[in-house]
Amino acid sequence: MRTALGIGLAMVMLASPLAAGPVRDNVLSAQERAQGWRLLFNGRDLSGWRSFDGGTPPATWTVRDGTLALIKADGQMSGTDLVTADRYGAFELTLDWKVARGGNSGILYLARKVPGAPLLYQTGLEMQVLDDAGHSDGKIPTHRAGALYDMTVPPAGAARPAGSWNHARLLVERGRIRQWLNGTPTADVSYGDEGWRRRVAGSKFAGMPQFGTFPSGVIGLQDHGEPVAFRNIKLRPIGPSATGAAK
Repeated sequence: MRTALGIGLAMVMLASPLAAGPVRDNVLSAQERAQGWRLLFNGRDLSGWRSFDGGTPPATWTVRDGTLALIKADGQMSGTDLVTADRYGAFELTLDWKVARGGNSGILYLARKVPGAPLLYQTGLEMQVLDDAGHSDGKIPTHRAGALYDMTVPPAGAARPAGSWNHARLLVERGRIRQWLNGTPTADVSYGDEGWRRRVAGSKFAGMPQFGTFPSGVIGLQDHGEPVAFRNIKLRPIGPSATGAAK
């Protein structure tokens, strides 16, 4: 005969999230699909991605165990950044990232390869990916993990230690950009207006005339020469433009 305690435990097990099995990476839930989310990385290959130079993805970007990983460890920026095949204007992006000790990378967006700006960071905004404790950039407040690179200062402790997964969220709306790291707001700025131009003028990008000027562009993962991994890269399109123009 089943006791009341036994019945109760069975009901708890049925109701428990653990009973439903582990959460799967690199898949969309039914709710996400209904909300218009797209999976940018399928966990199996680099479909939908290319080199920023326009060719096939560099061999240093690999897919292993459901993660998209850069396996370089020379510390040199070589320009072999990985970008989406498509451009996006206003959108919401979420993903998980992890760096090794001393690691440095970035999530870039609204970027284009144009004459006079052959490198991804010369046009694209960057959400910093960094081991704050193990990399020298961690000593610069606007260069810490989660920052809109060289422009905003994330709250202390927003990033998790090297070797841990971090969850990033990025929301680009017309005229406004916001970023979160592990649920903590790390950037909230206007885009495309005079306030934005003043912000750029006060940054290291002041001498790059095409930086942060486009209404849409590719999303990129930076090759900074240190190991980094990404997973669960999901995007929800909002509109064709991050500014008033849609070119």
